[in-house]
Amino acid sequence: MAKIAVTPDRGASPPQAHALAHGDGWSVSEVVCTLGPQDCPYEERHSSVSIAIVAAGTFQYRSHAGREMMTPGSLMLGSAGQNFECSHEHGTGDRCISFSYSPEFFDRLEAEPAFHALRVPRIRTLSPLVARAFAARAGAAGTSWEELAIELGARTAQLDRGLSQEPAVAGPGAAARVANVVRTIECDPEGHYDLRELARKARLSPYHFLRTFQSVAGVTPHQYLLRLRLQRAAVRLRTEPTKVVDIALESGFGDVSNFNRTFRAEFGVSPRAWRRLGSRLERFTTLA
Repeated sequence: MAKIAVTPDRGASPPQAHALAHGDGWSVSEVVCTLGPQDCPYEERHSSVSIAIVAAGTFQYRSHAGREMMTPGSLMLGSAGQNFECSHEHGTGDRCISFSYSPEFFDRLEAEPAFHALRVPRIRTLSPLVARAFAARAGAAGTSWEELAIELGARTAQLDRGLSQEPAVAGPGAAARVANVVRTIECDPEGHYDLRELARKARLSPYHFLRTFQSVAGVTPHQYLLRLRLQRAAVRLRTEPTKVVDIALESGFGDVSNFNRTFRAEFGVSPRAWRRLGSRLERFTTLA
């Protein structure tokens, strides 16, 4: 939750944070709190801009701006340097997926690094982002934490400013520049791509680059790159005797277990089963 804890009066353990992902100017953690009605609340401080998705439990969130009841699916908002306290009058414990941003990173999202509200309630427009975060935490393939951090940060800042509508998709010129980015990825799917570098290449903010890329390609940059790599790997499995582990590493996957899991999610079978199926089809065609 991007917070610094002051030792509580009654010896209760402070919330425990488990890092999930991080990048230049952003990070994601799972924060688990075990405090209950018997524990005294104690003051903490947001060390960076914070958006925490409540995954389980309820608690009271207080700061100089007021107090809010946090419930599953709602967003707890915190500005860098803001003091706050949480208490659990109604039950023990909670769990959050906390996105933390440096003020400089948040500024690049064309968003103000200080929130006006303490909470965004569970609302329909944020449901897909919340569901993607929960799925990513559960290990679902095809999810980019960086893309989630950018989309969640920009959309939450818009809601905090009272903007209920999504921004308009960029015009034809921006779409053409994003199409050039798509072609760059297609020419070298095994390359390393930084989302903000791609956005700069298209002369768009990271958030508007994501929105425009989805409009042009129908999927996010991460999903596009992942599926392109998987499709090329699938062809290699059917046409080459190369070991699965070598194809996995040469396709840009860090390890074979991640490749196997992602391949199965995309094609419904493991890479080895896909290869065996191709061999059986080839023998059948030859006999026919």
